[in-house]
Amino acid sequence: MAGRVRRKALAAIPTPAPPPDRCALCERPLGRRVEWHHLVPKSEGGRDTAPLHPICHRAIHAAFGNTELARRYSDLDSLRAEPAIQRFLAWIAGKPPDFSAPTRRAKVKSS
Repeated sequence: MAGRVRRKALAAIPTPAPPPDRCALCERPLGRRVEWHHLVPKSEGGRDTAPLHPICHRAIHAAFGNTELARRYSDLDSLRAEPAIQRFLAWIAGKPPDFSAPTRRAKVKSS
């Protein structure tokens, strides 16, 4: 009887997902460091995360605030469509996985 209970208990334990091999934003291979980006910021109630290079993660947060991320950019496709992120993706495309550089806030054009 104990054998059956144990098998059922083991069947309920989820198997861990394999580690990610590509950045969810730039789609380059991941390096030694991986950061997990909340698609909707935790402060706005988000739970889902995506694996990113640290530089990709910094680029997102340099370009957009948490409120804007929650309202307009809650998925990676909408982020990739933004001109500031497109410029970043074109620049980072040929860099090695562990590449790092200072990240600056995007310049905002005033009307």
